[in-house]
Amino acid sequence: MEPRAITGTGQTEINHKHVDDLYEETGYWHVNTGDEVIHAKRMPGKFRTIKWYTASIWLIFFIGPYLRWGDRQAVLFNIPKRQFYIFDITIMPQDVWMLAMVLLFFAILLAAVTSIAGRVFCGFFCFQTIWTDVYTWIEEKLEGNPAQRRKLDKEPFSAHKLRIKAIKHTLWILIGILTGISFVAWFTDAWQLWIDYFTLKAHPVSYITLVMFTLGTYILAGFLREQTCFWLCPYARIQGVMYDAETILPTYDIHRGEPRGKLKKDHPVEGNGDCIDCNQCVAVCPTGIDIRHGQQEGCITCALCLDACDSVMDKIHRPRGLIRYASLDEINGKPQLPLLKRPRVLVYFFIMTLSILGLGYGLTHLGTFDLKVLHERQPLFVQQSDGTIQNRYELKILNKTDSELNISINAAGPEGIIMHGVKEHTRLPANKLSSFTVFLRVPKGSLEHDRMPVTFRIHATEQPENSAEYKSMFYGPAK
Repeated sequence: MEPRAITGTGQTEINHKHVDDLYEETGYWHVNTGDEVIHAKRMPGKFRTIKWYTASIWLIFFIGPYLRWGDRQAVLFNIPKRQFYIFDITIMPQDVWMLAMVLLFFAILLAAVTSIAGRVFCGFFCFQTIWTDVYTWIEEKLEGNPAQRRKLDKEPFSAHKLRIKAIKHTLWILIGILTGISFVAWFTDAWQLWIDYFTLKAHPVSYITLVMFTLGTYILAGFLREQTCFWLCPYARIQGVMYDAETILPTYDIHRGEPRGKLKKDHPVEGNGDCIDCNQCVAVCPTGIDIRHGQQEGCITCALCLDACDSVMDKIHRPRGLIRYASLDEINGKPQLPLLKRPRVLVYFFIMTLSILGLGYGLTHLGTFDLKVLHERQPLFVQQSDGTIQNRYELKILNKTDSELNISINAAGPEGIIMHGVKEHTRLPANKLSSFTVFLRVPKGSLEHDRMPVTFRIHATEQPENSAEYKSMFYGPAK
């Protein structure tokens, strides 16, 4: 099928040399199944710029551990001591339920975004995508454009090839090492970690983690690349079943583009669509798919094909948007249901709201103490020689602060209740769980029932507003 020339009032002549260059550069492209290395072409454009901005979010991963808060690391997940520090918030094991709220929020957020706009996470935020992009950027700077890289790969080994490959792999390994150190730094003091590594005094677990992350980053981002998404990552399949006809995805407008045909000078073809079969959308795809064949598992919705197609449309003086973000309903001319009227999206956002509220409640009710009271079961009570009834309790008090505290322990219950076994003012060590055995005695005549409520209360003597209560039971003889 012969291509057509684009003519019309106000249009300038098409630069056919540009078009011919596009054909020559990408004519061999096809879907990769792992039997060859994909060397994707890099093109400037709106979505390429967005990708760099979203990739910059991962700078927090590298910089975050070095931020300080007072005399300690601002964010530190101290697993040996079972304490998580997030600026002035200290999260203890008793508060780990909030982690479930965080995981729930991000899981539902992933589902909600996928149902609205496809695999946005994969295309713009996934660490595999970002690290692979950085690795291939280094490869391009050292080895050249895709054609030059393919040529270099096929050349026999020489001093020139060895030097370029050695520099590339050295940089890849250094990025892997930095990734491993940055990960470990979130779990121990970052500055001390560097000293321990260089003086060979780091914990064996630190070295093992460093080696695993270095090799993992080097292999996954440097060699496997898109094959990681195809064969190792479960999210490709999980997110793939979240699409529906209303999901907005990078889509080829088949009604406008077909029938496609190559465009050559002085060979106009009437009836062709706007697609000139230049394969630029395939050339820039990091997974090597052809978006014109419809949605595929390999599409990570990075939208780089939109930039490529728009640049070609500009060259041949056709409207942009032959490949664009659109839903199947939109392409087929069906009416679009407003976002807030889609039941699945509303359910997702409802669950996300609940998780945020739960997390907010937990963060605002962390408190200074955590108090638990265990009643002695054998025996439930003991009758003293003076006629009073005695119960024994085990108090477990967690000081969630970074400083020692003086506390006062009190009990309220039946008339005449007296507490023994603990001083009125007790000192709690910082960030530790302390246990105390206390005895409560009540005159037998004050017990109206064989079980009566009793409340333990603790408060900091210097800051009485910092307090905690626990309701338990006082047991006596059957009535």
